[in-house]
Amino acid sequence: MGGHDPRAVTPGTAEPGSGEPAGAGPVLIAGEAALAVIESMRTLNDGLQVFDRGSYLRVSAPGGCRLTRVAVERKLGRPFRLPGDLEALMPSFRGRFRVDETEARWEIP
Repeated sequence: MGGHDPRAVTPGTAEPGSGEPAGAGPVLIAGEAALAVIESMRTLNDGLQVFDRGSYLRVSAPGGCRLTRVAVERKLGRPFRLPGDLEALMPSFRGRFRVDETEARWEIP
């Protein structure tokens, strides 16, 4: 799995015929902060899937997904600013994106 922590990155199923996951969520640049975001999202979102694409990780949940600043800070052990720190490691996303200082959401349009 591209050398990423296997507890954080697991295979999932793609939307039939598209080669992409169903649902909404971020695309994250692989690294420590991305893995903390993913681990945090797993606690907040049922059915979360992570697709390892090498240098980036595509995260998706069928009903959309949610992330809180507090959850990421617990995993990282240091401050994590929304939206700034998230946007620095999120080059793309799927769905409608909403963010404030405490929470980020990716919703199905």
